Amino acid sequence: GDKPILWHIMKIYSHYGFNDFILCLGYKGEMIKDYFLKYREINNDFTLDFCSKNPKVTLHNNSPFDNWKITFVDTGLETMTGGRIARIKKYIGDQDFFLTYGDGLADIDIKDLYRFHKRQKKVATITGIYPRTFYGCLSVRGDLAKGYTEKPVFKKWVNGGFYVCNKKIFNYLSEDESCIFEKKPLSKIAKDNQLAVYRHTGAWHTMNTSKDHEDLNTIWRLNKPKWRIWE
Repeated sequence: GDKPILWHIMKIYSHYGFNDFILCLGYKGEMIKDYFLKYREINNDFTLDFCSKNPKVTLHNNSPFDNWKITFVDTGLETMTGGRIARIKKYIGDQDFFLTYGDGLADIDIKDLYRFHKRQKKVATITGIYPRTFYGCLSVRGDLAKGYTEKPVFKKWVNGGFYVCNKKIFNYLSEDESCIFEKKPLSKIAKDNQLAVYRHTGAWHTMNTSKDHEDLNTIWRLNKPKWRIWE
């Protein structure tokens, strides 16, 4: 649509009453800051009055805004995912927190995800999803195809993002920019029997390629985005 994907992700959380965000910035972080600093003006007609000593902005249509509190943290240009999480520890404190990537959308029930996490009493909860493959799949016997399925659902749980973590997660992380959350930290958490899996079987989309970007915009344009749960 006409909004950044971050806006869509934040709207999912906001729908369930979670409005306090920390953005782990790196590449093009200044563009993200600029967008939100100008958020009111971008989404409204306005008059900028330079006649007074202090220029004044008057909003006209005054579109409603989300009740968001956003902390912008420069976590490094080349820092991997684990290092970025470690570098926001001081902004989180002792509370549980949600964690997600900047490219995933879903019609996930965030409150149900959190209730599940609390029941499990583990260091972290990861959302598992069944993705759809991009390829036609063959069932082969000898040199012959015995079956063919076009882009089937991949029947193995994969990482769909949308985590919940408690403060013990930081024991598995390092601020070193080479720390990749999905490698040693997640593997160690799982090995310690501290990684719960919340199964999400609803809609899930990711934007990794220009084709994904095009597809998501088409879904939005046709007014069929299942992740738009806030309306």
